[in-house]
Amino acid sequence: MHTVVPPRRLTAALAGAGCLLLPLIAAVPQAGAADVPQAAAASGAMAVAPYEYLGWGNPQKPTDVMAATGVKWFTLAFVLSDGGCNPKWDGSRALTGGSDESQIKSIRGAGGDVVVSVGGWSGNKLGEKCSSASALAGAYQKVINAYHLKALDIDIEDTEFSNATVRQRVVSALKIVKTNNPGIVTYVTMGTTPSGPDSNGKDLIKKGAAAGLANDGWTIMPFDFGSHSGSMGSATVSALEGLKAAVKSAYGYSDDAAYRHIGVSSMNGKTDESDETVTTGDFQTMLGYAKQHHIARFTFWAVNRDRQCSGGGSAGDSCSGVGQSPYAFTKIVSQYAG
Repeated sequence: MHTVVPPRRLTAALAGAGCLLLPLIAAVPQAGAADVPQAAAASGAMAVAPYEYLGWGNPQKPTDVMAATGVKWFTLAFVLSDGGCNPKWDGSRALTGGSDESQIKSIRGAGGDVVVSVGGWSGNKLGEKCSSASALAGAYQKVINAYHLKALDIDIEDTEFSNATVRQRVVSALKIVKTNNPGIVTYVTMGTTPSGPDSNGKDLIKKGAAAGLANDGWTIMPFDFGSHSGSMGSATVSALEGLKAAVKSAYGYSDDAAYRHIGVSSMNGKTDESDETVTTGDFQTMLGYAKQHHIARFTFWAVNRDRQCSGGGSAGDSCSGVGQSPYAFTKIVSQYAG
């Protein structure tokens, strides 16, 4: 990966170091009546919630993005471990009482809402720091309760993803979360090859099916492939077809049901690989696929980068590295209606 473009898989490291070890959560808090999200379908505005990282890359005000693009939902990244089994933004900022909560309130005040993303590539992962499924579910529950969430995204990468024990812990914790929060929408987001999930990804999906986890959207990140052929749009379609086959096989779904339980989280512009540039044309290809198959989620990393670099600069944390009008990629995903 290139260091010029801090990838979504690395950005959580910016604040992940130096976290203090706190006591392990030993039990799952039961959601009270005020904490149980109302039922929400994994479609429509929620399904197109683009990622915004409020601690990275001179982020735009979410309400400005809403006014400019019509998008209503955001996926806010990343909640990490503070060194123990306790969730904090970037592993350091409290869930409530700070700027993150203020931004969420502003989004809701403007008629929108948020999905909170737990994980990312770097930093301390709750899936590893929590020693049991019940403790991990308790950490997830703290995030849900803090914002009365209707949707939660588990971005499982790097060492969380490669460890079979942790994969099982994440799946089992999500099953508990689903039981304790009727109607909550859950997404699991992971890397992929151009032909679909790798062996770890397929195992994660199989573990979910075996546990009876009714996950709403198994989502892949079709970039940073290492190598691929054809356009990034066609490579994404190939990866999604592989994902659909894996989900169909594991769950015994029909083709239509399998499509409705998969999702894509692309990256706009230049990625961390020299041979990868995701264009607005590629996003149009993805939009067509999403509309054809009614997939659960069509989003991307990240709103922070959805603007042209000033002075023709290279891609980075706050620009895409390609010629574009402001919010060109967000405006494409916002056309998806589920």
